Amino acid sequence: MSEAASENSRVFFSTDREIDLYELEELCDAVGWSRRPLRKVKKAIQHSFLVVSMWEQRGATRRLVGFARATSDHAFNATIWDVVVHPDFQGKGLGKALMRHMIKKLRSEDISNITLFADPQVVNFYRGLGFMADPEGIKGMFWYPE
Repeated sequence: MSEAASENSRVFFSTDREIDLYELEELCDAVGWSRRPLRKVKKAIQHSFLVVSMWEQRGATRRLVGFARATSDHAFNATIWDVVVHPDFQGKGLGKALMRHMIKKLRSEDISNITLFADPQVVNFYRGLGFMADPEGIKGMFWYPE
């Protein structure tokens, strides 16, 4: 577990997958994400290659303040999904710390190609972490049911 300190609380990371889905839903609500069926969120977490949660510990109280997960082929590629940091904790470097933690963990598994999908308003955030849009002219393509 990694730590970052503030006031009389501390923030730490965990790779434990036992996350209260209602607490995760509250975190996603706090940033304005649309609701997803909890059974599907649970399945997505279970089938992820890596899950990292970020917690604030204040006395005996623990609060989920960040989350990210990655899927992978377990050899070359991983895609990071569902990166979320509570608004109260944004702008303090914790999102960068969460992403660096994810990248470090993926690199420790010898994953060399890390991808993600970014909403327009967070593209610069990811650029600051070394991600690039369309490297070598690669274009992401999507298929959706009609």
